[in-house]
Amino acid sequence: MTPGELTPPLALSVDGSPGISVDEALALLRGGRLAIEGRVVDASNATFYCSVTCDDQVAACVYKPIAGERPLWDFPDGTLAEREVAAYEVSAVTGWLIVPPTVYRDGPAGPGMVQLWVDTDETVDIARFMRRRDLERLRQIAVFDAVVNNADRKGGHLLPTVDGHVYGVDHGVTFSAEDKLRTVLWQWAGARLPGPMCDVLRTLRAALDGDLGERLDDLLTRREVRQTKSRVDRLLAAGRHPEPSGDWPAVPWPPI
Repeated sequence: MTPGELTPPLALSVDGSPGISVDEALALLRGGRLAIEGRVVDASNATFYCSVTCDDQVAACVYKPIAGERPLWDFPDGTLAEREVAAYEVSAVTGWLIVPPTVYRDGPAGPGMVQLWVDTDETVDIARFMRRRDLERLRQIAVFDAVVNNADRKGGHLLPTVDGHVYGVDHGVTFSAEDKLRTVLWQWAGARLPGPMCDVLRTLRAALDGDLGERLDDLLTRREVRQTKSRVDRLLAAGRHPEPSGDWPAVPWPPI
């Protein structure tokens, strides 16, 4: 079975549109029966396309077991699955709905990350799309990536949907305590951050000193959580999008 063939894959409700709510999706992902339907063969780590079922609800999801992770010398602490869940936790607090609902749970191949599958608009040319400056949605993702220190924002990790929403996925290499931002979304480098985005960052910063910080403490190292707070502080102090530092490759390879 190939991705997209599950019937019916539940659509996540965006801006009040019909579909499954975030809370319903999280409950289904946490408590539903997980069954492997296929494998995403172009993923660098073991990634399975699954169905998750509870009573009369069925949805498509992605399952990345820890057992299938390849060790990374520059991310020696914790697991990629935990970083994916941490990215969701940050995304949830922003209210931007960047990362699809994501949980950490046991599965057929052991514990790992389970994330609601998102069907994309296949008519979108990602190479052109990722360079657009007129989409606030992409700009939100650029700010989010700066917060979580995303070391691998490729164009293929952007998921535009037919209803106009854009999700971001594949956040296993995030939250390093060292600056590692590598992204294709540099079109706002050095530009002043809009006021509403600064308001979101202030809300996020307060949450990092509260419940969000406690949740991240269970997923990341203490130093990584401290550095996440520092990145938000620097963004607010500068009031601008970050710029490439020149100390490391600014764009991931391949970029798509």
